[in-house]
Amino acid sequence: MFDALTLAAIAAVFLLAGFVKGVVGFGLPTIALALLAVAFGVPQAMALMLAPAFVSNIWQALAGGGAPQVLRRIWPFLLAAGLFIFVGALALTRVELRWLSALLGVVLIVYALVSLAGLHLSLTARQARWAGPLIGAVNGVLTGMTGSYVVPGVLFLQGIGLPRDQLIQAMGMLFLTSTIALGLALSGNNLLSGELGLLSAAALAPALAGLALGQGLRRRLPEPLFRKVFFAALLALGAYIMARAL
Repeated sequence: MFDALTLAAIAAVFLLAGFVKGVVGFGLPTIALALLAVAFGVPQAMALMLAPAFVSNIWQALAGGGAPQVLRRIWPFLLAAGLFIFVGALALTRVELRWLSALLGVVLIVYALVSLAGLHLSLTARQARWAGPLIGAVNGVLTGMTGSYVVPGVLFLQGIGLPRDQLIQAMGMLFLTSTIALGLALSGNNLLSGELGLLSAAALAPALAGLALGQGLRRRLPEPLFRKVFFAALLALGAYIMARAL
């Protein structure tokens, strides 16, 4: 199904995606999904990113010793985000794929614009109790339809006032939960073949190599500058995916 040139391109995508995550601490699924969707379409891109996304977020979700405290605070959000992925994934076999690609482009554009503008939600504890499941449900539906984990879930996690370390851990929990649920949803809709599973597992090597390279560069590169370049590139890529789909 995949020739040598295609396999090399997939490896290069995950090397880049891992590198970005190593430098700024996030972005592996987003970069991999955005680039792979251009070449293979949204469902195959989702399947290919599962193993690298899963492995790269285990440590982020569990490290630091604060997991029980974070989980007690955000479990209703995580539960809704995971369950509603199965609702969104129904669209993969019922909606024309070019519309899902266009939606992915819109999600990437929104994420990039919000990040470049420095916009943040600010929620009180009372607001977070009712908003968490609602935002989690929206995030889950969008993840099931597009494979993107970040909008509006990351904005919610940023808005509830978690300390930095706990915020990073909470994002890891969201990404890990979403990856597991997305894998189950793809399998349930017969969109996760054995070949795609093996390729996803093989993509771990370049992803982890990129992660190590990015972590090495993190100390020498101004992170704010890299973030601006990253989100500007994501904005352009999202616009291209949307225009190509439409």
